[in-house]
Amino acid sequence: MRYAILGDIHANETALCAVLEDIANVGADRILCLGDLVGYGGSPSATLQILRDVAAISIRGNHDEACCGLMEPIFFNPSARAAAIWTKSILTSNEKQWLAELPLTIDLDECSLAHGTYDHAQEFRYLNSVDSALGSLKSMPRPVCFVGHTHLPVVVVQTEHAPESPSHTLSARIELDNIRRAVVNPGSVGQPRDEDPRAAWGLYLPDEPSYELRRVEYDIEKEAHAIRAAGLPAFLADRLHLGI
Repeated sequence: MRYAILGDIHANETALCAVLEDIANVGADRILCLGDLVGYGGSPSATLQILRDVAAISIRGNHDEACCGLMEPIFFNPSARAAAIWTKSILTSNEKQWLAELPLTIDLDECSLAHGTYDHAQEFRYLNSVDSALGSLKSMPRPVCFVGHTHLPVVVVQTEHAPESPSHTLSARIELDNIRRAVVNPGSVGQPRDEDPRAAWGLYLPDEPSYELRRVEYDIEKEAHAIRAAGLPAFLADRLHLGI
Protein backbone atom coordinates (compact mmCIF):
# COMPACT_ATOMS: atom_id res chain seq x y z
CA MET A 1 0.00 0.00 0.00
CA ARG A 2 1.21 3.49 -0.88
CA TYR A 3 -0.38 6.51 0.78
CA ALA A 4 -0.31 10.12 -0.42
CA ILE A 5 -0.69 12.45 2.59
CA LEU A 6 -2.10 15.92 1.92
CA GLY A 7 -2.22 18.59 4.61
CA ASP A 8 -3.91 21.99 4.66
CA ILE A 9 -5.04 22.36 1.05
CA HIS A 10 -6.99 25.53 1.89
CA ALA A 11 -8.99 25.78 -1.34
CA ASN A 12 -5.85 26.11 -3.46
CA GLU A 13 -7.07 24.30 -6.55
CA THR A 14 -3.94 24.99 -8.59
CA ALA A 15 -1.59 23.55 -5.98
CA LEU A 16 -3.87 20.55 -5.45
CA CYS A 17 -3.91 19.72 -9.16
CA ALA A 18 -0.10 19.96 -9.31
CA VAL A 19 0.21 17.64 -6.32
CA LEU A 20 -2.24 15.16 -7.82
CA GLU A 21 -0.16 15.11 -10.99
CA ASP A 22 2.95 14.33 -8.94
CA ILE A 23 1.05 11.61 -7.09
CA ALA A 24 0.05 10.06 -10.40
CA ASN A 25 3.69 10.08 -11.50
CA VAL A 26 5.06 8.34 -8.39
CA GLY A 27 2.00 6.18 -7.72
CA ALA A 28 -0.26 5.96 -4.68
CA ASP A 29 -3.13 3.67 -3.74
CA ARG A 30 -4.96 6.04 -1.40
CA ILE A 31 -5.03 9.79 -0.84
CA LEU A 32 -5.38 10.92 2.78
CA CYS A 33 -6.27 14.53 3.67
CA LEU A 34 -5.51 16.02 7.08
CA GLY A 35 -8.19 18.71 7.26
CA ASP A 36 -8.46 22.40 6.37
CA LEU A 37 -9.56 21.52 2.88
CA VAL A 38 -11.02 25.01 2.52
CA GLY A 39 -10.46 28.49 3.95
CA TYR A 40 -7.95 31.13 2.79
CA GLY A 41 -8.08 30.10 -0.90
CA GLY A 42 -10.32 31.22 -3.71
CA SER A 43 -11.58 27.88 -5.07
CA PRO A 44 -13.36 26.01 -2.27
CA SER A 45 -16.08 24.28 -4.32
CA ALA A 46 -13.67 23.15 -7.04
CA THR A 47 -11.25 21.85 -4.41
CA LEU A 48 -13.92 19.81 -2.65
CA GLN A 49 -15.16 18.37 -5.93
CA ILE A 50 -11.67 17.27 -6.91
CA LEU A 51 -11.15 15.53 -3.58
CA ARG A 52 -14.47 13.77 -3.88
CA ASP A 53 -13.68 12.73 -7.45
CA VAL A 54 -10.41 11.06 -6.38
CA ALA A 55 -12.13 9.41 -3.38
CA ALA A 56 -9.78 11.04 -0.90
CA ILE A 57 -10.14 9.98 2.72
CA SER A 58 -10.47 13.21 4.70
CA ILE A 59 -10.84 14.52 8.19
CA ARG A 60 -11.98 18.04 9.08
CA GLY A 61 -9.95 20.92 10.43
CA ASN A 62 -10.81 24.14 12.21
CA HIS A 63 -11.20 26.11 8.97
CA ASP A 64 -13.54 23.43 7.64
CA GLU A 65 -15.63 23.81 10.79
CA ALA A 66 -15.76 27.59 10.42
CA CYS A 67 -16.66 27.38 6.74
CA CYS A 68 -19.50 24.90 7.25
CA GLY A 69 -20.99 26.54 10.34
CA LEU A 70 -19.81 24.20 13.09
CA MET A 71 -17.88 27.03 14.76
CA GLU A 72 -17.73 30.78 14.64
CA PRO A 73 -14.32 32.11 13.55
CA ILE A 74 -14.11 34.55 16.45
CA PHE A 75 -10.53 33.59 17.29
CA PHE A 76 -9.29 33.68 13.68
CA ASN A 77 -7.07 36.53 12.56
CA PRO A 78 -8.87 39.12 10.38
CA SER A 79 -7.73 37.65 7.04
CA ALA A 80 -8.64 34.10 8.05
CA ARG A 81 -12.00 35.28 9.39
CA ALA A 82 -12.82 37.13 6.19
CA ALA A 83 -11.95 34.05 4.13
CA ALA A 84 -14.05 31.79 6.34
CA ILE A 85 -17.08 34.07 6.13
CA TRP A 86 -16.74 34.35 2.34
CA THR A 87 -16.27 30.60 1.91
CA LYS A 88 -19.32 29.83 4.04
CA SER A 89 -21.36 32.22 1.93
CA ILE A 90 -20.57 30.49 -1.38
CA LEU A 91 -20.47 26.81 -0.41
CA THR A 92 -23.67 24.90 -1.19
CA SER A 93 -25.65 23.27 1.57
CA ASN A 94 -24.47 19.89 0.28
CA GLU A 95 -20.83 20.95 0.45
CA LYS A 96 -21.22 22.31 3.97
CA GLN A 97 -22.97 19.14 5.09
CA TRP A 98 -20.17 17.03 3.57
CA LEU A 99 -17.58 19.02 5.51
CA ALA A 100 -19.58 18.85 8.72
CA GLU A 101 -19.82 15.07 8.51
CA LEU A 102 -16.08 14.52 8.15
CA PRO A 103 -14.59 12.92 11.28
CA LEU A 104 -12.02 14.59 13.51
CA THR A 105 -9.72 11.55 13.47
CA ILE A 106 -9.41 8.38 11.42
CA ASP A 107 -7.62 5.15 12.28
CA LEU A 108 -6.66 3.09 9.26
CA ASP A 109 -4.85 -0.24 9.41
CA GLU A 110 -1.42 1.37 9.04
CA CYS A 111 -1.76 4.93 10.32
CA SER A 112 -3.95 7.44 12.10
CA LEU A 113 -5.00 10.93 11.02
CA ALA A 114 -5.69 14.09 13.04
CA HIS A 115 -5.64 17.77 12.17
CA GLY A 116 -3.86 19.25 15.18
CA THR A 117 -3.06 16.64 17.83
CA TYR A 118 -4.51 13.17 18.14
CA ASP A 119 -5.10 13.39 21.91
CA HIS A 120 -7.13 16.62 21.78
CA ALA A 121 -8.46 16.50 18.24
CA GLN A 122 -11.55 18.60 18.99
CA GLU A 123 -9.44 21.48 20.33
CA PHE A 124 -7.20 21.89 17.24
CA ARG A 125 -4.02 22.34 19.25
CA TYR A 126 -0.73 23.03 17.47
CA LEU A 127 1.79 20.23 17.40
CA ASN A 128 4.86 22.44 17.04
CA SER A 129 7.40 20.89 19.41
CA VAL A 130 8.45 17.55 20.83
CA ASP A 131 6.61 18.34 24.07
CA SER A 132 3.37 19.14 22.23
CA ALA A 133 3.62 15.74 20.49
CA LEU A 134 3.84 13.68 23.68
CA GLY A 135 0.08 13.33 24.14
CA SER A 136 -0.38 12.12 20.58
CA LEU A 137 2.53 9.67 20.85
CA LYS A 138 0.95 8.22 23.98
CA SER A 139 -2.66 8.03 22.78
CA MET A 140 -2.52 7.26 19.05
CA PRO A 141 -3.49 3.63 18.37
CA ARG A 142 -1.20 3.17 15.35
CA PRO A 143 2.61 3.47 15.17
CA VAL A 144 2.34 6.38 12.72
CA CYS A 145 0.00 9.37 12.97
CA PHE A 146 -0.22 12.16 10.39
CA VAL A 147 -1.20 15.68 11.45
CA GLY A 148 -1.45 19.12 9.86
CA HIS A 149 -2.53 22.53 11.16
CA THR A 150 0.90 24.21 11.52
CA HIS A 151 1.71 24.10 7.76
CA LEU A 152 5.30 23.18 8.77
CA PRO A 153 6.85 19.83 7.79
CA VAL A 154 8.32 17.90 10.73
CA VAL A 155 8.56 14.35 12.06
CA VAL A 156 8.60 13.57 15.81
CA VAL A 157 9.79 10.04 16.58
CA GLN A 158 10.21 7.58 19.41
CA THR A 159 12.97 5.13 18.55
CA GLU A 160 13.26 1.55 19.78
CA HIS A 161 16.61 2.41 21.36
CA ALA A 162 15.38 5.47 23.31
CA PRO A 163 11.57 5.47 23.48
CA GLU A 164 11.63 7.70 26.57
CA SER A 165 13.40 10.48 24.63
CA PRO A 166 11.40 11.54 21.56
CA SER A 167 13.16 13.73 19.02
CA HIS A 168 12.28 15.61 15.86
CA THR A 169 13.74 15.68 12.37
CA LEU A 170 13.28 17.89 9.33
CA SER A 171 14.71 15.28 6.97
CA ALA A 172 12.83 14.93 3.71
CA ARG A 173 13.09 11.13 3.85
CA ILE A 174 13.17 8.85 6.87
CA GLU A 175 13.26 5.09 7.31
CA LEU A 176 10.73 3.90 9.87
CA ASP A 177 11.97 0.37 10.54
CA ASN A 178 13.64 1.31 13.86
CA ILE A 179 10.92 3.73 14.86
CA ARG A 180 8.50 2.75 17.61
CA ARG A 181 6.15 5.68 17.02
CA ALA A 182 6.11 8.71 14.75
CA VAL A 183 3.96 11.81 14.39
CA VAL A 184 4.39 13.25 10.91
CA ASN A 185 3.38 16.63 9.50
CA PRO A 186 3.74 16.74 5.69
CA GLY A 187 3.42 20.52 5.55
CA SER A 188 0.82 22.27 3.44
CA VAL A 189 -0.39 21.74 -0.09
CA GLY A 190 -2.08 25.10 -0.40
CA GLN A 191 -0.27 27.49 1.95
CA PRO A 192 3.27 26.47 2.99
CA ARG A 193 4.74 28.48 5.85
CA ASP A 194 8.36 27.34 5.96
CA GLU A 195 9.53 29.90 3.39
CA ASP A 196 9.35 27.36 0.58
CA PRO A 197 6.38 28.36 -1.61
CA ARG A 198 6.19 25.02 -3.39
CA ALA A 199 3.26 22.75 -2.54
CA ALA A 200 4.22 20.04 -0.02
CA TRP A 201 2.87 16.53 0.42
CA GLY A 202 4.01 13.25 1.95
CA LEU A 203 4.46 9.74 0.54
CA TYR A 204 4.07 7.00 3.14
CA LEU A 205 5.12 3.45 2.29
CA PRO A 206 4.23 1.25 5.28
CA ASP A 207 5.54 -1.91 3.63
CA GLU A 208 9.13 -0.60 3.51
CA PRO A 209 8.51 1.25 5.91
CA SER A 210 9.47 4.80 4.91
CA TYR A 211 8.21 8.36 4.57
CA GLU A 212 9.20 11.01 2.03
CA LEU A 213 8.36 14.71 1.93
CA ARG A 214 7.84 15.89 -1.65
CA ARG A 215 7.71 19.42 -3.09
CA VAL A 216 5.90 20.50 -6.24
CA GLU A 217 6.11 23.69 -8.27
CA TYR A 218 2.77 25.20 -9.30
CA ASP A 219 1.42 28.38 -10.88
CA ILE A 220 1.29 30.53 -7.76
CA GLU A 221 0.18 33.69 -9.54
CA LYS A 222 -2.83 31.87 -11.01
CA GLU A 223 -3.98 30.97 -7.51
CA ALA A 224 -3.16 34.43 -6.18
CA HIS A 225 -5.35 35.90 -8.92
CA ALA A 226 -8.25 33.68 -7.84
CA ILE A 227 -7.91 34.97 -4.28
CA ARG A 228 -7.87 38.60 -5.40
CA ALA A 229 -10.76 38.04 -7.81
CA ALA A 230 -12.85 36.70 -4.94
CA GLY A 231 -12.31 39.95 -3.07
CA LEU A 232 -10.35 38.28 -0.28
CA PRO A 233 -7.55 40.11 1.60
CA ALA A 234 -4.53 40.72 -0.64
CA PHE A 235 -2.21 39.30 2.03
CA LEU A 236 -3.65 35.84 1.39
CA ALA A 237 -2.51 36.09 -2.22
CA ASP A 238 0.85 37.71 -1.53
CA ARG A 239 1.91 35.18 1.11
CA LEU A 240 1.74 32.33 -1.39
CA HIS A 241 4.75 33.75 -3.24
CA LEU A 242 6.74 33.92 0.01
CA GLY A 243 5.81 30.60 1.56
CA ILE A 244 4.74 32.19 4.85
